[in-house]
Amino acid sequence: MIRKVELKDAEEIVKIYNHYILNTVVTFEEEALTKADMEERIKEKTKSNPWIVFEEEGHILGYAYLGTFRERSAFRHTKESSIYLDKGVVGKGIGGKLYKELIKLAKDYKVNVIIGVITLPNPASIVLHNKLEFERIGSFNEVGFKQDKWLDVDFWQKKI
Repeated sequence: MIRKVELKDAEEIVKIYNHYILNTVVTFEEEALTKADMEERIKEKTKSNPWIVFEEEGHILGYAYLGTFRERSAFRHTKESSIYLDKGVVGKGIGGKLYKELIKLAKDYKVNVIIGVITLPNPASIVLHNKLEFERIGSFNEVGFKQDKWLDVDFWQKKI
């Protein structure tokens, strides 16, 4: 089931996210987080943005949230999306379910545009954004450096 995040979810969420930090280039973070770090992020982000989890049999299999796109107040109706899945459930449709629910919730938060940022290569994320009718806006080349390589990112957007 999909539900709103709770602080008690931080331990499972940080395990999911730390996999991506330590083993992939999907996120540009490079240092593993603690449960306390994740609790603080949940508290901060949920003050003004939706954050949801996919829970099955008492375990968090994925999570998604909207966050600040840019700090200037004129960007307040544009949000950046983030979705992370437990590595064992990738490709089983959970990401799409989370993203669809996040898009629905965005309306309640008066979001006008959602921005998806994809580190390349990431064909699965590109397929997902296409499926959900995001439009590819463009790429930034070699803007991230992780795992001893320069990384490009694509920006995708969806008008709500």
